[in-house]
Amino acid sequence: MVSDGGACPLPSVDVKLLLSDNSRSKVWSAGYLSFALWDSRTKELLKVVNVDGQVDTRFDVLSAQDPYGYETKQNLFSSPKKEKARSPVNFFQRSRNALMGAADAVRRVAAKAGFGDDTRRTEALVMSMDGMIWTGSANGSVAQWDGSGNRLQEFQHHSSSVQSIFNFGTRLWVGYMDGNIQLLDLDGNLLGGWIAHSSPILSMAVGSSYIFTLAGHGGVRGWNLSSPGPADSILRSELTEKETSYKNIEYMKVLVCSWNVGQEKASYESLRAWLKFPTQEVGVVVVGLQEVEMGAGFLAMSAAKETVGLEGSPNGEWWLDAIGQILKGHSFERVGSRQMAGLLTAVWVRTNLKHFVSDIDNAAVACGLGRAIGNKGAVGLRMRIHDRSICFVNCHFAAHMEAVSRRNEDFDHVFRTMTFATPSSGLLTTSISGSAGQLFQANGSRMPELSDTDMIVFLGDFNYRLYDISYEEAMGLVSRRRFDWLRKNDQLRAEMRSGRVFQGLREGDFQFPPTYKFEKHKAGLSGYDCSEKKRIPAWCDRVLYRDSRASSGTECSLDCPVVCSVSLYDSCMEATDSDHKPVKCLFNLDVARVDKQTMRQKYGEIMSSNKKVLHLLQGLKAFPEANVSTNDIILQDQTPYLLKLQNRSPEDRACFEITGQAPSSSGSDSAGFPTWLKVGLMPCSDSPCIGSLHFRTV
Repeated sequence: MVSDGGACPLPSVDVKLLLSDNSRSKVWSAGYLSFALWDSRTKELLKVVNVDGQVDTRFDVLSAQDPYGYETKQNLFSSPKKEKARSPVNFFQRSRNALMGAADAVRRVAAKAGFGDDTRRTEALVMSMDGMIWTGSANGSVAQWDGSGNRLQEFQHHSSSVQSIFNFGTRLWVGYMDGNIQLLDLDGNLLGGWIAHSSPILSMAVGSSYIFTLAGHGGVRGWNLSSPGPADSILRSELTEKETSYKNIEYMKVLVCSWNVGQEKASYESLRAWLKFPTQEVGVVVVGLQEVEMGAGFLAMSAAKETVGLEGSPNGEWWLDAIGQILKGHSFERVGSRQMAGLLTAVWVRTNLKHFVSDIDNAAVACGLGRAIGNKGAVGLRMRIHDRSICFVNCHFAAHMEAVSRRNEDFDHVFRTMTFATPSSGLLTTSISGSAGQLFQANGSRMPELSDTDMIVFLGDFNYRLYDISYEEAMGLVSRRRFDWLRKNDQLRAEMRSGRVFQGLREGDFQFPPTYKFEKHKAGLSGYDCSEKKRIPAWCDRVLYRDSRASSGTECSLDCPVVCSVSLYDSCMEATDSDHKPVKCLFNLDVARVDKQTMRQKYGEIMSSNKKVLHLLQGLKAFPEANVSTNDIILQDQTPYLLKLQNRSPEDRACFEITGQAPSSSGSDSAGFPTWLKVGLMPCSDSPCIGSLHFRTV
């Protein structure tokens, strides 16, 4: 014991969860990153362990002072002393040093803040019938502990945060942030799982032969305790046959626009030309901007803001307002936006479509210096439209002709590490699968969140150039508008064909000229760079996509919920405010939507009329054939007492509960085991025997 006379040296830590282990007379109190075990009778502290199972006997409290605060403040926010004028080379060097210093400061602040890994925090705590303790973490892992606080095993079957765990019999029910449920046996093996709700599963309770789940939006649903089982297979098959009665196909058009604005503010005429609708049926407009603002000071400040959760800039607000004014006349409303340094992404939807849009979330990944500065990187916006997950990722990758590998690495870094605040939930709320946990690969490693969407669009200045061609050759083909010949030298298409980047994504056919590099305010093909550097024109600005199809011929269905095609992919040559030309791509979407009310009606009809289902459900109400040698155990002397438990059913498992009855004068039904009694399970030699409980006084 580590407490003295009831006084405990533990630091002040918020207790988030409590668990009473009655059989061992212990209480578990859990913070986010540690557990304390207490003797429930003496109130003594027995043990403190962290989430990794390491015993802590020091109870040191972390210093409240920020060891990096003064240095970071000095590096990022102190007023510089007056200096003599220096050469451009010195200014560039100072800017680079400032950026590197900011990147280092951001990394150290992040490391400081991450002394307790936030993804490891404990979110759920429960004891199973075999006496084991189970905890669920924010990273989706489930850990098994013995009654003495020793961490035994960890299991990772899903990537979403665990929100609740419930034990009934020999099963653990795990509820996740994304609305998924998974079933585990008491050895941690995955038995099955399905999508129960579209929001976090906060709590679970058993009533009759059902387990009920409470979701964050207030919804309650009941699930048969035998799931997954034969009845589920029948229900799924019957529901699939009736799919046409509750499946609706929604048609919509999404306009995706991208522009590297080169730190400029566009004219009204340029914006109107760029955002001009090819059709009035457009329901969603997505805009991705690059280089909204640059410069060492701004990038350093942006990195600091990202660290503390702030975002945006005056230039970014100007662009949002300017675009919003143009779209407002078409009855559009902005539903989401996100800025990281020079990258800005925003989405507008028509007012009549807004109530079909939900779960809007954003994320950002820096690919600049030290993977901490946002001069290069990506900003993503994800949302649900007609209950389907669609994500738009605005990117700006490494520049220069020779940096092909670096650009490929930037994409890989963005795809693997972009993480949204709320994990994406899946498709159908009635689907049942024995192989849940789809965000993990065969080798057990976690799959990227961006792979768990029904449709994803990458847009932006990818910076891929033309290779194996001279400036003169390229300009000759441009002047003759032989863009098909020029595309043979496109780095991006070559890298995609080789499978080194944008794996699984497609691009629409295009006939527009290369979008880089132009002299500002100079119209037409004569506006290409003709300076001493003679930069070879290139299609730096692109739009790529992936829908739900595994093959091009697949039709839209509940199994393939989003199918899209490209009806327009073009640049806007009239915009001359930047050295890049803006591009836009119009997508035609077919979205399979579930009419949930009709589906529930069909489900109820099957449950009440299908003879096979009724027979299986009736069988679940039968009790297993089991014997107990006696009902009451009366201990009056030192003689040990054996209680024999037998389960004679060859198919079913039986669970027993032993309680201590309180004297009638106490007014309580149960008093737990007395302090002088020890109870343990002894193995039984008879095959149908569960075991013998051994009672003895101490």
